[in-house]
Order: sequence, then structure tokens, then C-alpha cells
Amino acid sequence: MKPSMAIITVVYNSAGTILDTMRSVEAQQGIQTEHIIVDGGSVDGTLELMHNSNSHSTLISEPDLGVYDAMNKGVRIAESDIVGFLNSDDVYFDPQVLNYVQSAFENDPALEIVYGDLVYVRKNDLNKVVRHWQSRPYDDRFFEEGNVPPHPAFFVKRRTLIESGGFDLAFSFAADYELMFRLLKIESRRSHYLAQVLVRMRLGGKTNQTLGNILAGNKEILRVWSKHRVKISLRFWLRRYLLKVKQYLRALTEHY
Repeated sequence: MKPSMAIITVVYNSAGTILDTMRSVEAQQGIQTEHIIVDGGSVDGTLELMHNSNSHSTLISEPDLGVYDAMNKGVRIAESDIVGFLNSDDVYFDPQVLNYVQSAFENDPALEIVYGDLVYVRKNDLNKVVRHWQSRPYDDRFFEEGNVPPHPAFFVKRRTLIESGGFDLAFSFAADYELMFRLLKIESRRSHYLAQVLVRMRLGGKTNQTLGNILAGNKEILRVWSKHRVKISLRFWLRRYLLKVKQYLRALTEHY
């Protein structure tokens, strides 16, 4: 039977976290998944852990042009109609997450995108939430007001990704932002927002690891708007960072 959903995980030297990610996908209930793991040539024991895990995942290990090239590779070999991307140090919030996502697609066959929320957690404590990335339903002012869906909680029809061209490798830090901007704002793909937490993301992703990476990511966001010839206002940056402050404050007051 053809699986309902493909989850693509790009990995490089993630021996400390990859098994958590794999178990999280395998624990999903009520849905048949294919977990495609694209490794860039890990040398820290990651490959050995995956080979010895008795997992049903599909593993590819070979050189690539970076994380977004690896994601495109995963999309090309996926057999499922729906695709999601889960980082090698992230996990799904609970065993019903993919079932919720699939149900949303089934309830509206015209949907091309389903996305939800994400919480950032401590590296060594997946239950310690430090930031709650709450999104909202898409509208014409969504990006202008500093919003963007959390990429690991963003699910897309595979044919939509193929038609749109996948991740643009001209962007090293913000190709996920560019893809979501393109699909939602430029191409007006039909979407649905699930108002619930779908993913636990460990702190310390590539874009936020250093001040240099943060600045490079912001420069690429400017390039995204320029590429699509959409004017960006100065207020965008203020709104973007105010949203982040609110996300940290929300995590202090909510119970998970």
C-alpha cells in the first residue's frame, strides 16, 4: 500500500539526536508514513546508529550541496502525496500529529498546504518549552506583519512542491522562508492553519547558531522579497521581532 505521507529528515553528524527523531516518526498513529533520511556523509557515528536501529526508514548517504539540496532530493524520491520536513534534532509533539495533518487534507481535497505551531525546547529536555511559535491563518498581510509558518510544521502536497520548483538553492539560510513565501503569497496556494502545536524543536538551529548566521539569514529574507518584486516596509522588521518576544513570553505562561 502506498504510504500517505513522506517525512524528510536531512542529517549531518547528529548522533546525539537522530534516534529521537526517528522514534518520533515511527510512533505516529493512524497513518502510514515513509521516513526518508538524507545524510550528507556523517562521520560521528550517526550512520551506524541508523543502520542498527531496525527502522523502516529509507536512508540515503552521499555528498550534497547543502541542507536544501538534500531536501529537494528527498522530495524527488518520495512516493507519498503529502510531504513534511522534520529536522534531525526535532520531534513531533505527540503520536497523533500526522493524523491531524492528514485529516485536514482529507477534509478539503483542494488544500495544498497545512501548517501549525511549534515550540522550542531545551536541548537536553524536550519537555522544557522556552518559546511558543504560534502562527495564524494566512491572509494578504501575513508576511507583511512579520509572520511565517514554522517550517517543520509545514506540510505540502508533493505535486505542489514539484510544480513550484522546490527549494531555491540560491539561498543558503532562507530557502525554507522563500519556499513558503512563494507558495503562499506569490502562487496563492490553498492552505489551512491547524491551531495546535505539532513539533518540538531543540534550540540551536543553523540560522540562529551565531550572530553572523542571523545577519546572513536576514539579508537573505530581504533577497526573497526582492526576488519576487514585493516591497518590504521598515515596520516589517519591528513586527517580526515583536512576534518573537511575544513567543518567549507565551511560553512562560502556558502549560504543555
